Amino acid sequence: MKSMIVLLGPPGAGKGTQGEKLQTELGYIRLSTGDMLREAVRNGTELGKLAKTYMDSGALVPNDVIIGLMKDKIQSLGKVPGIIFDGFPRTVEQAEALDKELDVDLALNFDVADGELIERLTQRRSCPNPSCQAVYHLVYNAPKVAGKCDKCGSELYQRDDDKAETVKNRLEVYRKNTFPLIGYYTDAKKICTIPGTGDINAIFEQVKKAIQ
Repeated sequence: MKSMIVLLGPPGAGKGTQGEKLQTELGYIRLSTGDMLREAVRNGTELGKLAKTYMDSGALVPNDVIIGLMKDKIQSLGKVPGIIFDGFPRTVEQAEALDKELDVDLALNFDVADGELIERLTQRRSCPNPSCQAVYHLVYNAPKVAGKCDKCGSELYQRDDDKAETVKNRLEVYRKNTFPLIGYYTDAKKICTIPGTGDINAIFEQVKKAIQ
């Protein structure tokens, strides 16, 4: 079974949903760059202190710092079935930097047409509770009570980046910056493209076949 996996695809393609299923059903660990940065800063590690200097000034945290955090985190996990990289790499430059330090086994690319992506994202509603952060879809995964989170009862809201104009811009940014990663991992013979439409469980069956 593949142990280090990068999830690719445009915003709204289902990376988060399938990543959650890899966690809950197969025991994979999801590494989110944002989560790791916040944890390292909170714990006051050397890399965390270094990252904080960039974050406090509003600058991007350099790739080598982020990858250093990843290596430290992976070493602290011990033996796990696999690792999912969430939100990294976002560019070919980041992928090249990652490959120098860690061996990515597979890039899963979820392919969904732009029209459906726009519909998915503009119909998405989120829970603002920091300890919950559940996500719903008004068509495919509606809350039991309109406007209320099933888990904690908070009032749901539409994130600014889920509004139509912002979604179109996010897709343009993806095409420009992240889409080239598909070519990068294709050249490395480490990619599997999966149609991201249809039943979520059927898509996950294809994911499981790809990682075997």
